[in-house]
Amino acid sequence: MPFISLKYRPGLVRDTTNYTNKGGFYECDKVRFRSGSAEKIGGWLRYGVFELLGICRQMFNYVTSFSDNILWLGTNRKLYLEVGGNLVNTTPYRVTFSTPDTDNCISTTNGSTTVEFTITAHGCVTGDFVQISGVTGDPGGVPNAQINTNHEVTRVDADNFTITVTTAATSTTSGQGGTAIVVACEISFGVGTSVVGYGWGAGAWGAMPWGTGSFTPVTQLQRDWWFDSFDNDTVMNIRDGAIYYWVYNSLFDSRAVLLSSLVGAADVPDEAMQILVSQNDKHLLAFGCTPYGSSAPDFDPLLIRWATQDDPTVWTPLVTNSAGFIRLSNGDRIRRALRTRQEILVWTESTLVSLQFLGTTDVFGIQELADNISLFGCRAVATMNNVTYWMGVDKFYVYDGRVNTLSCTIRDYIFKDINYEQGDQIVCGTNEGWNEIWWFYPSENSNSNDRYVIYNFVEKIWYYGTMHRTAWLDSPLRKYPQAVGGTYVYDHERGVNDDVLPMESFITSSDFDLTTEAGAGEQFMLTKRILPDVNFNGSTAASPEIYMTLKPRNFPGSSYDTEPDLPIIETTVDQYTNQVFIRTRARQMGFKIGSDTLDVQWQLGTPRLEGRSDGTR
Repeated sequence: MPFISLKYRPGLVRDTTNYTNKGGFYECDKVRFRSGSAEKIGGWLRYGVFELLGICRQMFNYVTSFSDNILWLGTNRKLYLEVGGNLVNTTPYRVTFSTPDTDNCISTTNGSTTVEFTITAHGCVTGDFVQISGVTGDPGGVPNAQINTNHEVTRVDADNFTITVTTAATSTTSGQGGTAIVVACEISFGVGTSVVGYGWGAGAWGAMPWGTGSFTPVTQLQRDWWFDSFDNDTVMNIRDGAIYYWVYNSLFDSRAVLLSSLVGAADVPDEAMQILVSQNDKHLLAFGCTPYGSSAPDFDPLLIRWATQDDPTVWTPLVTNSAGFIRLSNGDRIRRALRTRQEILVWTESTLVSLQFLGTTDVFGIQELADNISLFGCRAVATMNNVTYWMGVDKFYVYDGRVNTLSCTIRDYIFKDINYEQGDQIVCGTNEGWNEIWWFYPSENSNSNDRYVIYNFVEKIWYYGTMHRTAWLDSPLRKYPQAVGGTYVYDHERGVNDDVLPMESFITSSDFDLTTEAGAGEQFMLTKRILPDVNFNGSTAASPEIYMTLKPRNFPGSSYDTEPDLPIIETTVDQYTNQVFIRTRARQMGFKIGSDTLDVQWQLGTPRLEGRSDGTR
């Protein structure tokens, strides 16, 4: 009997029917292609022993001149710095209270772990954090070491808030703590997920008919941080918020502060959509910001301002410095700026603009590269090898000197299953070791990123799967690509498992005809056996194996396993499996392999199916 070689084209195709895509793959999860062959993607392991508080949306990495490998992580509740596996809370302070405002401001209740602070006009809301120090004695029997640390607060009223400690008070007291108490209030937390809409009750009470929405949209944007390095220091901002500066010190025990609070600071924008340092000429730029000579809420979403060269604190345009500004003429608002080779790309709602350093009295100039384009989310873009890729609202784009639509064989599948209200969550990153661009996005019925799509720009193919990641960083300064899932940071492409759990991966072919003779697609074939071809290199299991499923059917429109004489065939294959005997008679068949056990790595080769033609009826 003749053999049919099951050799498939690399990549996935979902924008045609299953049968039309004969010789290709139709669906997969946690599978990539290497040299044209499908294989399980690399695993991931938890990095460090710490947990993050809040939803991390941004990671940034650089190495100081003192060889400190610094990783910044911005969540909606905290600002963190990681170095050497140590996590440091660098969240800026909003205000600091000390004597006499805090003298003996502590009260306790017998048997309770709640400690109350009385500070006039403290400004905290429930969920904010405070750093407490200087408490002396043991107020109400509570050890002062449990109070002198970082706490989440619960607002009682404008002049009182509470914290929770571990040890219950042994007495009811007030006026405790001494006269050296310092309460530093961190900036208030941001929302973790954007909320946009014409909500009920959004306007003034009674202004609209009962049960109707507001004329004015209600917008609460998720908290996004932007980072860049300035020498050994770090400059950062909250999207559409204040600009902060962190001054390097070898102990890493300082907090970020307002850039405007530094000595010599002048005319720093009160708010900015994004900050970025133009590294070649050393200007700090703000994209979408408050104008010169103005302050919040006078915000211009199309304005670009920059500080004078080599000094991030001076923003006053003078003939003696290079500070200045320029305004884009098209679009609704600036959504993202990205530094690339010899230019900075700037996206608005509908245009892409190139910002370039001129070295003249104008300092910077702009050139429109494309209009009538889109950017789905402000983090849905990445650059690799001087080529920029991004996700629009209905297709993918590429810029390599010209803006072009990126051909995508799974475009329809992806864009019909996205939660469009949560586009801000989409994050794009590179995986340089595998020539891949990754996008993580929320599926239609999810309010958080639960899926990914990958473009392999060398083989020019697409594949996708499921994974929960809110931030991604592929830095040559780190051994592995790193990502945040939930409260943990993970090293990707490390091992073959989902941290300490098995990683389930699979790939399914489109249906193929069971005969290559004249009349293919009409002829039935009686199959006898299949000869697997699977590589288990990289597995650490003692006896690695994969599962294999063969799904025969006679008509493209019929469901699998609906005909009693065409059962789905399921078996396992290990490194010593030479052949698997099967017996079925059908016109076409689908093929699936995968694994769901620990320590298994696999690569699919070219299986061969033995059978013979068996008529047309």
